[in-house]
Amino acid sequence: MKITPLNIQQKKFRIRLRGFDVREVDGYLEQIVDELKVLMRENENQKQEIQRLNRELQEYRDREIAFKDAMVNAQKGLDDIRANVKKEAELIVAEAEMKAEKILTTAHNRLTQLHGDISELKRQRMQLEIELEAILESHRKLLDMSTEAMEAKETSEEKLKYIRGK
Repeated sequence: MKITPLNIQQKKFRIRLRGFDVREVDGYLEQIVDELKVLMRENENQKQEIQRLNRELQEYRDREIAFKDAMVNAQKGLDDIRANVKKEAELIVAEAEMKAEKILTTAHNRLTQLHGDISELKRQRMQLEIELEAILESHRKLLDMSTEAMEAKETSEEKLKYIRGK
């Protein structure tokens, strides 16, 4: 059975011969009642404080859970961003490689075309040299023939002069 200050105040003792001094017992009981009231108030205050601290502790635990969830979500978001950036970088590199390959192919094609043009120009040069040599040779022959014709004419004229002069 729980003893309360009211129980103590209402407690009546039987009086016997040579028993306790009633006033002293009542005074002592009053002190006990007062002390018990103080202890019960302190106990109630401490219970309330414990409840308040438990609520506060629960709030901190809830905040901790929310913080952990936020950290996990932030980490996932960061991981997603990293993955997306990596994929984007890979796409940019692949695109750059394709462009570089296209530029190289174009350059190789242009180089091949230039080599072909150079070969064609060399062939045309050789053909031109042959044609020029042929033209020069024909002009030389014409000059030779012209010189021979002139010499023949001079010889004929000399012969004519010689014949006329005689």
